[in-house]
Amino acid sequence: MKQYVVDAFTDKVFHGNPAAVCLLDAWPEDELMLSIARENNLSETAFCVPEGDAWGLRWFTPGGEIDLCGHATLGTAYVLFRFVVPEAERLSFATKSGTLVVTRRDDLLEMDFPAYDLRPVPVTPEMRAVLGAEPKEAYLGRDLLCVFDDPETVRKMTPDFRAMTKLEGLLVNVTAPGEPENGFDCVSRSFAPKLAVDEDPVCGSGHCHIVPYWVRRLGKDSITAYQASRRGGTLYCRQAGDRITLAGKAVLYSTAELSVDL
Repeated sequence: MKQYVVDAFTDKVFHGNPAAVCLLDAWPEDELMLSIARENNLSETAFCVPEGDAWGLRWFTPGGEIDLCGHATLGTAYVLFRFVVPEAERLSFATKSGTLVVTRRDDLLEMDFPAYDLRPVPVTPEMRAVLGAEPKEAYLGRDLLCVFDDPETVRKMTPDFRAMTKLEGLLVNVTAPGEPENGFDCVSRSFAPKLAVDEDPVCGSGHCHIVPYWVRRLGKDSITAYQASRRGGTLYCRQAGDRITLAGKAVLYSTAELSVDL
């Protein structure tokens, strides 16, 4: 089995979010895909199989399969565009979140993703205790989204990951206004201890919560978002109705041949 590791939402190795991408002719057993994800010990391992004119795509964290992942989709598209279908300008993926399309636009790869509906929820003492700071607002979609006023609060946050597993939502995304001098509309971080990933370095699906919030608050349909993890990453985002375009760059870190029996 051929496997690539791609750093997504960056143009520099050792930045962005690393995703493993496995290309196959047919689906292996779920338990094998989970074992590979655990062996890789990255936030996501993507498995991709040709399905007619499209590609089947599934994503596994070390803690199990997930229904939507941005950086591993970006990484998979990068691998296919570079090594498999270099003449293509557009790829369609069949996933648990429906059909996802990735398009080449100059040096960016644009992903068409669903936007999550955000339901306001009360800020609780448990949120403050877990995050070490009190959010100004909180919302729930698939994930919990906590909003702060100061980007430094987000950057310096040291959550209690064990206690975080008791909060609502699959992931916990924290966000604050951006720094205009750096060209960012918002800064954010994403935590996923329920999936055995304390911090996701750059989270595409998390931005399917983050972008709708900032689009509404800022009154603009396009924003530039910075994920303020240790590795860091930049996303160029646009919302149209219930869909979000997440665009970014990617760079190849490694290629390998996995010695596993399918």
